[in-house]
Formats: sequence, C-alpha cells, structure tokens
Amino acid sequence: MPAPTGRTGRRSALRVFRAALSPLESRSSVTHLQTEHLGFAQSRHGLKLAGIRYPRRVFWNLSSAALTQEAVFRGEAILAHGGPIVVRTGEFTGRSPSDKYVVGGPGTNPEVWWGPHNQPFPKARYDRLRWRLTAYLQNRELFVQDCFVGAHPRFRMPLRVITTKAWQSLFARNMFVRSRNRDVLSEHLPQYTVIAAPRFRAAPDQDGTRSEVFVIVNFDRKEVLIGGTAYAGEIKKSVFSVMNWLMPEHDVLPMHCAANTDADGGNLAIFFGLSGTGKTTLSADPGRVLIGDDEHGWGTDGVFNFEGGCYAKVIRLSRTGEPEIHATTRKFGTILENVVVHEDTRRLDLDSAEFTENTRASYPVTHIPSASKTGAGGQPEVVLMLTADAFGVLPPISRLSPEQAMHHFMSGYTAKVAGTERGISEPQATFSACFGAPFMTRRPEVYARLLGRRIEDQDVRCYLVNTGWAGGPCGVADRMPLALTRQLVRAALSGEIDRAGFDREPVFGLGIPRACPGVPGRVLEPRGAWDDPAAYDRQARMLSEMFEENAKELGIPAPSAVSEAPLVPSG
Repeated sequence: MPAPTGRTGRRSALRVFRAALSPLESRSSVTHLQTEHLGFAQSRHGLKLAGIRYPRRVFWNLSSAALTQEAVFRGEAILAHGGPIVVRTGEFTGRSPSDKYVVGGPGTNPEVWWGPHNQPFPKARYDRLRWRLTAYLQNRELFVQDCFVGAHPRFRMPLRVITTKAWQSLFARNMFVRSRNRDVLSEHLPQYTVIAAPRFRAAPDQDGTRSEVFVIVNFDRKEVLIGGTAYAGEIKKSVFSVMNWLMPEHDVLPMHCAANTDADGGNLAIFFGLSGTGKTTLSADPGRVLIGDDEHGWGTDGVFNFEGGCYAKVIRLSRTGEPEIHATTRKFGTILENVVVHEDTRRLDLDSAEFTENTRASYPVTHIPSASKTGAGGQPEVVLMLTADAFGVLPPISRLSPEQAMHHFMSGYTAKVAGTERGISEPQATFSACFGAPFMTRRPEVYARLLGRRIEDQDVRCYLVNTGWAGGPCGVADRMPLALTRQLVRAALSGEIDRAGFDREPVFGLGIPRACPGVPGRVLEPRGAWDDPAAYDRQARMLSEMFEENAKELGIPAPSAVSEAPLVPSG
C-alpha cells in the first residue's frame, strides 16, 4: 500500500504518531474543555501554576525523536541530510535587545542594573499583557519541557519551558539539563517558568512595548514571557539573565564563557567572550575535554556548566578547522536555524548567508565526542578573554596582570558580529561589561568583585586573545587565522608562552610574548604587522581614547591606570 501523501496523508500519519504516544491522565476539571495530556511523564505540578488553563492538548517531556517527528509533521521544520532539522525563524534571526524588559523599576528593586539592557516594565502592564497571553494559549496545543539549569547539584535550578512550537521544545531539551527519570519528572516543581509564543504579538500602544516583540523577566513571579519572535536564542539568554540574578547570592560568579580541561580533568581554562569571538570554536578542541561553550558558574569548589547543550554559529563553518562542531550539523537531534538547504538533496550550504549571517546549530553537548560527562570541573588555572578587535590594534595574545584582567572584564571590548543582533550588518566596535552586558541583571561591579576574588584566591594566569583583525582594520586586513589562534591558546594553556618573557606594549601596557613555538615573531607584535606603522599609531590612539571614555562611563580605572601593574604576580 503506497504511503499517504499531501495534507490528508500528513494528517493521517500525524494521528498514527500521536496514538503511539503515551497518554497521560487528564487533569482538567472542566469536561467541555477537557485537556488531552500526552508524552513521557507529566509533573503533578501542572500548568495552572503558570495560570494556563484549558489548553487543547499538552505534550509533556517528549523525547528528541518524538519532537523531531512532531516538528516535521507540523511543517515547522524539514529533515536535512544526516538527520538534523532545519527551521526558519522568520523576520527575527537574532536577539532583539531593545525589546527586553524587567518587571518593576528603580524604586521597586534597586539591585537591578536598570538601563537599556534591563528596561523597567510596570507591573500593571505586565499583568494585562500576561492575561492576554494566557487567553491566547487556551484551546491550543502546547509543549512542555521540565528540565534544570546548572550541572552542580547544589545550585541546580528546576526550570519549565512552555512553548507553542515543537522545535522550540526540542531547543529547550537540547540546551538545558534534562532528566529521563519518570519519578523526578512527575515531582518536578519549577523555580522559574519560560512561556514562549512566537505568534502572539504585543500591541505597543496598549502594552507599552517598543514593538510587537517582548522578552520580559519577572523576578517576583519567577517567570519569563516571550512573544513576537521565533528566535530561540531569546529562550536561552533570558534564562541566563535569571542565573545572573540568582547566582551571586550563592557566592557563585555567573559567566558568559566557555570552559574546557585537559584529558585528565586538570588545567581548566575559561574563555570569556561575546558571540562571534570564538568561545565555542576554541573550546571545542579535540585534544581537550569540553565542559560547556557559553554559560558557566564559578564557585568556591570549581566551575560548572549552566547548560546541557551548545548553540554554535555555523556560518562558513569549516570541516577541517572546526571538525567537531561541523560534525554536529549532520547529526540527528541538532536544530539548524536559518541555514540554507538544497531543496532536492536536503544537503546544507553552510557558506550561504541568504537568510542571515547568524546561522545557528543547537545540539546536546553529548554531540561533541570530547564533552565532559559531568559538566563540571575544578578550579581554573587560566582565564582567556577573547575579543574580535575590528581596528586591528590589539596583539593576537597578551599577558594581563590581575588589575588589567579586571579592567578588560569590566570593559568587555569586542566587535558585534553581523547578524547576531538586528540592525548589525557588519562588525562594529562595542564595549559590553563582563563580556555580556545584555544578560547582566545586576551591576557589573557585582560580578567583577567575584571575579577578582577568584583570580586572587586561585592565582590564575590571565590573557587577552584577539581573534579579530591583524595588519589593518576590518575591511582592509584579514581576520586572524584560526590555526594561529589555536596555537597561541595551546601555548598559553601549557605555559610555554610565558617562558620567553614579555615586552610591554606601549599603548595599553599589555604583555606581548617575545616568542611562541610555531608562530612567526612578526605576528606577535601588532604594529609590526601593519604596512604603515604611523596608521597603526593613529588607530591605537583612537582605540585607547575609546577605552578611556568607556572607563569614565563605568566609573572604573582607565587603561593607563593599570598599564604598569606587574604582569606576573610576585611570589
């Protein structure tokens, strides 16, 4: 008998598929609006906790395979060669930072870092918007993932993600720490809840939002509401904002960073950096063990991953330069956002930016063969601060004193990479405190004090790594070769780069290594890489002035004030 085709065939196949799912006991108390519950395991703490009543059907904690099949059946995604699914996020292919809000205001919660990254949102307006959203969810099909944030058992936060899209439920399953224990899931009581409804749009005149998009964090209700955008990164980063709020109260430094160790679990390294600076690429080293690629906590007993997956940029991904990440784009369970697929062969074109430069892959960290099974490690020995310098001024690697490390952490200089945020079409120089200002819900000095204590207590070696441009500015020169950056990072991790000593760079007082095995000496000194040294001097002075101005705005010491601090602590 031939397989059914067309819309009727898809509906028939969908009914067969859903019939195979485990039916769960209905908990609705209203017979004419009876809710059907399907899935692996349903928490006894139901959706009424979130004020959601009378959904038509709820899929609880579906497996990756079931969610993949559901997403394809619904037309949300297509299955690509090798097994991943490919989705389109529509108009929004990156975060909308201007549409992020926190309920309350300076008078209600002075500990929040109020400003452009945490815009105040009145409680009364939030309640009205929330009422309309929950009304919208009535008689709809919803997907629920009960999961956790944090690999550390003492700091693990129970999380619930409620979505209207099957593929976004798979995203949550990929990105957070999952459980397959029915007993654990049946008792799951979320500390925070995320509700994501991409097709529900705000009414700016009525709701007081800037646009139809909203990402609203409510610390009192312990929830996040997301609407008007299908970009799944909003789910991930809003939860990170919550962890940035919670963790300092437990003496844990939340970090926008990657982390890895050597094969024996030692020599732990932290890679700070904004999107596009190379955190995911440099931390996914086949010779080392990956703890995580983006969000971690650093407590008194070591470093642990907040997440259970990775969210890697894949535009122009190299099979030879980034083999482990490249392999994930051919694996079942991976979600590819806005990647171009050939219609007939279903093969990927990772080089195409037809929809956006910000093409992404979401996959469980277990897709990386060298990934840690625990998601945790000991105390770091090395901190690397990554920057994509669009001016071509900073050295490819330099040693930082503890004082300089604190300065660069607070400055968070890099370049925004095209497509990561709306309106960014080419790299632009920016300063983002703590290498993640859009996600920091407390003032930067809160995180800086925690970092300073950790560096001092553990006697950590700190380096600034420029993964940006060399020999000239962006648009004139080329970006640093990945192979060269990897060689420099490995030399820093092994300590080889320290053996030859350092010379003071004259503008910022950075320690430029005198030699590095396998790296030409001319490359190490940025001024020497320019054809016109005078042009370099002009660029360096301009960048230095930008640092000085940013320091004034933040109220931190200027670069010149920390340029003479000893690079290597005495004793």
